[in-house]
Amino acid sequence: MLATALGAALSVPLALPATAATGAPRPARLSWEIEPTGSTARLRGLAAVSRDVAWTSGSAGTVLRTTNGGRTWRNVAPPGTGDLEFRDVEAFDADNAVLLSIGEGEASRIYRTSDGGRSWDLTFRNDDPRAFYDCVAFSGRRRGLAVSDPVDGRFRMLSTRDGGRSWKVLPSAGMPQALPGEFAFAASGQCLVAKGRDFWLASGGGAQARVFHSRDQGLTWTVSASPLPSSEAQGIFALAFRDARHGIAVGGDYRPDVPSPDATATTADAGRRWVLAPRPPESYRSGAAWLQGFAAIAVGPTGSDVSLDGGRTWRRFDTGSFDTVDCTSHGACWASGEQGRVARLRS
Repeated sequence: MLATALGAALSVPLALPATAATGAPRPARLSWEIEPTGSTARLRGLAAVSRDVAWTSGSAGTVLRTTNGGRTWRNVAPPGTGDLEFRDVEAFDADNAVLLSIGEGEASRIYRTSDGGRSWDLTFRNDDPRAFYDCVAFSGRRRGLAVSDPVDGRFRMLSTRDGGRSWKVLPSAGMPQALPGEFAFAASGQCLVAKGRDFWLASGGGAQARVFHSRDQGLTWTVSASPLPSSEAQGIFALAFRDARHGIAVGGDYRPDVPSPDATATTADAGRRWVLAPRPPESYRSGAAWLQGFAAIAVGPTGSDVSLDGGRTWRRFDTGSFDTVDCTSHGACWASGEQGRVARLRS
């Protein structure tokens, strides 16, 4: 049973589906437990490694790491990076992690550590002023991609085959043309995600919010329109896939107090077709993750929601602000956001 969290605004009874845990339904109460970090940074990057280990990153060059379930946090940021925005972090374990900073030109960088953040190697520095890197994702410990907003009319992809130690720009011929004004949202580190050998990229900003899909490590892509609204402030902010076919997309309009009625969709065919959720969250959501089986979580500035039916219907269980959420395959979940807020779900 998931324990009731300290300071939770709301809780909701949760009966996990039979496929989610031991094969039999089990009741629980979902709630977040806030883990004080001592930071005031906005933490949009997050990597859940286990119930004890998590990494989070964000504004003012902040990179935090815990190895004791959030009781203590250490800022392990690369030295001299206080002016960078670390919007994504991908961690393989307590020692090995890849870190992405966003921004135009040289502000977009990738760092790698193999000693828990005691030292970092700068493994990529963007030298193209037209590029702006948003997210990074890995399909295993060695192969990964990082995405930039369109350059010369196409999203640009970086590729690594050695766990982030070296990167190269992939040819753009296999990437479909971007729509006018189309870009990726660097809001939660989840505009680019992977499951197995497959990668998916989410977009907004243009006439349509779209999902790009690659089955060959980023060399070639297909693209499908989604029913989520799209504009300069609207689109798909996060993707999450529980297997190579079933995924959820969340987003909406990030402007405060602007309604986001159709901001969640599901796919059962690897992203070729997306269907709006009949009962979506009530407002914009920037992060999403699969909890266990058919259960998923979505978070945003106005709260957190849970779905027990693969993303079709959602129910709010907390009203606190978070930007991103991440869960391990064993159901250890963490969330992070503004003012150094980090929380986890205990079992």
